[in-house]
Amino acid sequence: MLKRVSVEHLKVGMYLQEMCGSWMDHPFWRSKFKIEDEKDIRSIQASSIREIWIDTSKGLDVESGQAVEQAEVEAQIEQVLSKAVDNTVVERVSIEQELAQASKICSQAKMAVSSMFNEARMGNALNTADALPMVEEISNSVARNPGALISLARLKTKDDYTYMHSVAVCALMISLAKQLGLDDQQIRQAGMAGLMHDLGKMMIPPEILNKPGKLTDEEFNTVKAHPVEGHKMLLEGSGVDAVTLDVCLHHHEKIDGSGYPDGLKDSEISLFTKMGAVCDVYDAITSNRPYKDGWDPAESLRKMAEWSHGHFDARIFQAFVKSVGIYPIGSLVRLESGRIGVVVDQTGKSLLTPKVKVFYSIKSKLRISPEVLDLSSNSVRDKIIAREDPEEWKFTDLNELWGGVALW
Repeated sequence: MLKRVSVEHLKVGMYLQEMCGSWMDHPFWRSKFKIEDEKDIRSIQASSIREIWIDTSKGLDVESGQAVEQAEVEAQIEQVLSKAVDNTVVERVSIEQELAQASKICSQAKMAVSSMFNEARMGNALNTADALPMVEEISNSVARNPGALISLARLKTKDDYTYMHSVAVCALMISLAKQLGLDDQQIRQAGMAGLMHDLGKMMIPPEILNKPGKLTDEEFNTVKAHPVEGHKMLLEGSGVDAVTLDVCLHHHEKIDGSGYPDGLKDSEISLFTKMGAVCDVYDAITSNRPYKDGWDPAESLRKMAEWSHGHFDARIFQAFVKSVGIYPIGSLVRLESGRIGVVVDQTGKSLLTPKVKVFYSIKSKLRISPEVLDLSSNSVRDKIIAREDPEEWKFTDLNELWGGVALW
């Protein structure tokens, strides 16, 4: 039987069926589990969650009179706990408006994925359906402004790379799925696949996963085993769909057949896996890793275009570029006016005319007062003439220039 109780009446041994609040309101990556530690109760009571549904058939009951409401009628239970599809259109906002919320989602998602993946590493079976609220939060942020969360997730540290890489690929997959015109269910599937694609890295020893130098052949073979290991871990759990399984196992396949683990070729690789391959590589090469610093976003796309003949599906890669922009947020660019700026948002009018925050004059070799230019506006006569290498300019505040908020 399901009962709704105040968090003040929780005790060890109860089975939590549903939190009365959003995924962002509570400290756990899932909302269905048995309470086995007093610290879990304290964490819930310290959150903004005030009531919780418990399942008395799977755990302890409350004392008489402590239930807020008993849901004995199946129809009532379904009405309260069902995850009906929300058809509300999410309004697009500016990146300035979305960055603060995206930062909160990144922070919460990093902790959630870390907890989820560590549970899997310890041998606990996962129910991937428990991660759906996280995917929905990320999807809603992408709908409001895709550049905000995607760009923030790129700013991961070397220590939390694996966890934040999963969040970033989830967001990139959702954005790409929308660009390809996939339906809502497929968008959710793409996001979940992105979130779970690197689960198998939990089976790689940390000294290999975080090694700063070149891997030995034996170490590289260990790393290459992570798609198969992740696939096994997902199969041992529940709630996983075929798309997530496929992307996890095959996201390192290449259309020329030179990938792994199965050496699949173009037509043998599914749409979602081709999407996963592009999103995985983009986030990997634009992020700081234990063995190298990330590349500039625009330069990364240029390099990927060079590899695309044998590595990526051309149609998927072109759609990906449209989803992030030829000059993704954070790209350093030179303008015709002799100023240097950083891309801060896309305008939606042309891939060649994003919003750029100019802050440096090449002519005077001095920093200037930052100014945001909408290159798609008829009143702005300037235009981008080249990408610039951040390493050559040694600007140390690029992330602050385009972000403008306290990053997660």
